[in-house]
Amino acid sequence: MKSLKSFLALGFITLTYFQLVAFTLPQAKTDVLTAKFQWSTTAVNVGQIKQNYPKVIEFTFTNVGDAPLMLTEVKGSCGCTATDYTREPIMPNGTGKITATYNAASLGQFTKTVTVSSNVGDPVVLSISGEVIP
Repeated sequence: MKSLKSFLALGFITLTYFQLVAFTLPQAKTDVLTAKFQWSTTAVNVGQIKQNYPKVIEFTFTNVGDAPLMLTEVKGSCGCTATDYTREPIMPNGTGKITATYNAASLGQFTKTVTVSSNVGDPVVLSISGEVIP
């Protein structure tokens, strides 16, 4: 009987100790920092533009995440659309810019895309449309 009481007392003390340790140790931080786009727009209709007069379109965005945002590739859908972009990391609450220049060589309606790859995840597709007139 005495050994049973000792066994139960030891079990109670051990359980109490582990509960104290579990509640007093600092908890591991599980938050993962991520970057996140907030675009001013992802589609621009430039209306009518004259043939052979290149049109420059700017897309701007803000990093509304809590980690730096890095653009890794910005690519036009064809050779008629040249691109340039912010190459430095965009810090949280910072802004970046993508510039697309459409050469307007062919007459008629057009829709072109610019694909933006980054450390955010899936690529973002920006759209440019309009009509080239003589």
